[in-house]
Amino acid sequence: MTLLQVFLLFVAGFLSGVVNAIAGGGTFLTFGAMTLGGLPPIVANATSSIIQFPGYITSTLAYAKEIRVDRKNAIVLGIISAIGGLAGALLLLSLSNPAFRAMVPWLLIAATAIFAAGPLLKPKARSDEHRIGPLGVASQLATSVYGGFFGAGMGIMMLAVLGLATGGGYHRLNALKNFISIVIAAIAIVVFAAGGVVSWLHAAIMVPGAALGGYMGVWAARRVPQAVIRAVVVAVGLLLAAYYFFTG
Repeated sequence: MTLLQVFLLFVAGFLSGVVNAIAGGGTFLTFGAMTLGGLPPIVANATSSIIQFPGYITSTLAYAKEIRVDRKNAIVLGIISAIGGLAGALLLLSLSNPAFRAMVPWLLIAATAIFAAGPLLKPKARSDEHRIGPLGVASQLATSVYGGFFGAGMGIMMLAVLGLATGGGYHRLNALKNFISIVIAAIAIVVFAAGGVVSWLHAAIMVPGAALGGYMGVWAARRVPQAVIRAVVVAVGLLLAAYYFFTG
């Protein structure tokens, strides 16, 4: 790996941290940078999970009070999501790189569409909290399978699902979403590491960039409209999808 490649990977990690802090969607940048740099798509996808993981932890710590208050729902949803995340990660490992490569453009288009629709899917503040029912269990299970398998756009999907499944205000749902993201990512990382599909070198280069970008994202959020960042991320997603379609 050349110094230029190291620098570009660090920058991609940094930018992913920035956009995650403002609007989400950092997975597009990390996955794209690694696959364009020559990593097999399964390895790039698995490694991207590790790069995003520190951000999940810091976001969850910020909501520690809300999670303690809502610990019963957090435990139930955590168990459901652990099962789904495990299934999704194992499903990914069952595929060959060519098979997963053929799915990538379609996954990117779906994730980009979900990300673009994020403002429409964002749950409205409400107070009708309720127990999670069978439909909510099934919806969260499906979302966590997707999260363990690919993950881009998972947070937006989860906010929408949790809004329907349990109700409550936005910060309550966001706290649950952050906690569940840790569960799904942790399960997936263990499976990917055991399966030998993680590039620890790429992770070591990009994680510090993502951490720094997450910090700087707070500064950028005060100066750059979220709509601008969202438009950039959507454009990256569509360009990556087009690249994989035409080079497939």
